[in-house]
Amino acid sequence: MDGLLLVVEDDPSLREVIRLGLEAEGFHVATAGDGPSALITFASQRPDLLLLDVMLPGLDGFAVCREIRKVSLAPIIMLTARASTADVVEGLEAGADDYVTKPFEFPELIARVRSVLRRASIRGPESAGADSASPQDVVAGPVAGAGAPPAAPPPPCMSLGPLTIDPGAYVVRRGKEEVPLTVTEFRLLYELARHAGQVLTRDQLLELVWGYSYLGDSRLVDVHVQRLRAKIEDDPARPALILTVRGVGYRASRGEEQ
Repeated sequence: MDGLLLVVEDDPSLREVIRLGLEAEGFHVATAGDGPSALITFASQRPDLLLLDVMLPGLDGFAVCREIRKVSLAPIIMLTARASTADVVEGLEAGADDYVTKPFEFPELIARVRSVLRRASIRGPESAGADSASPQDVVAGPVAGAGAPPAAPPPPCMSLGPLTIDPGAYVVRRGKEEVPLTVTEFRLLYELARHAGQVLTRDQLLELVWGYSYLGDSRLVDVHVQRLRAKIEDDPARPALILTVRGVGYRASRGEEQ
């Protein structure tokens, strides 16, 4: 099985279709039909990923997402029939990792779920490709043990301004204090820092961080950059670590620029 997913959808027929489809793909699935039930189910079952509808009774999906982000960095994909930029941005700013617009093709939903779960499970950010194994997972033969070459060591820590980025532990620290980043935010910061001084286009970041470009949306990049800046910049309105290259993309500043 591929993990436990929580599907939060108020339409019973659609909820059942999604549940059956996900189970056919090998997932365990829990469900909830409203906002309060979603929070209760999340607290009791601690799913690996949430598929979260926006329009929910009790609490809407945005509010549920914000509440979950207070206690967990679990991946969240929003399901929304409202595809305007304002609605998409609101969902991403609430803490979602990605979104899928209704009506959707089921293969697209599965692709996004698997991509987000890969990001959440990878422990070696060098393996940014969608189908790459992490360095720690690469061994010769089925069992890593006596006689087998040791697993490759994790990439070394790197610095970006006052930040220390530890790819092996998926941790970012400012001094001794850990900066709470989602997996997506960490990978975004890692890729920018790894290419410090180099401009990465939005399409490049979609492929490096989200694992797909053909299904991507540049709004994913822009909103996650905003969220990341809010956590790592001294003044997010005047960023010094992650710089915008207008009309192109973003780059992490080199040490001499900070």
